[in-house]
Amino acid sequence: MAKTIRLDIVTPEKMAFSAEVSMVIARTTAGDVGILPGHAPLIAALAIWPLRIITDGEEIPISMCGGFIEVQPEKITILANCAELPEEIDVERAETAKARAQSRLRDSNSDVARAEVALKRAMVRLRVAEHNKHKM
Repeated sequence: MAKTIRLDIVTPEKMAFSAEVSMVIARTTAGDVGILPGHAPLIAALAIWPLRIITDGEEIPISMCGGFIEVQPEKITILANCAELPEEIDVERAETAKARAQSRLRDSNSDVARAEVALKRAMVRLRVAEHNKHKM
């Protein structure tokens, strides 16, 4: 059995990540799934949550804001609405987005569902950025 599996993460703007990895842990809308080389085929919707990539004994979190994952025994393809590596995250911008979403949630005239999604995206970005800060 192979020791790595190819992972490609594609967003509308770019190829966000492409490498051979040891394992991927993803939060789907049905729950968490751990994917190793040789995994059975799978297609699932992704939740707004950090994707965890294990490679060479190191864990790399990627901020994911929804999309789809397709798993084949030798390859994982993720089509994401957006994906950001820890070093790509603008913490100040994420903090501002978090505050704005929290303000909208307090406003009875706002679109609550949209504000909740914006808050979740900002929180995921901050969580992933925090991982990068601890590595330095």
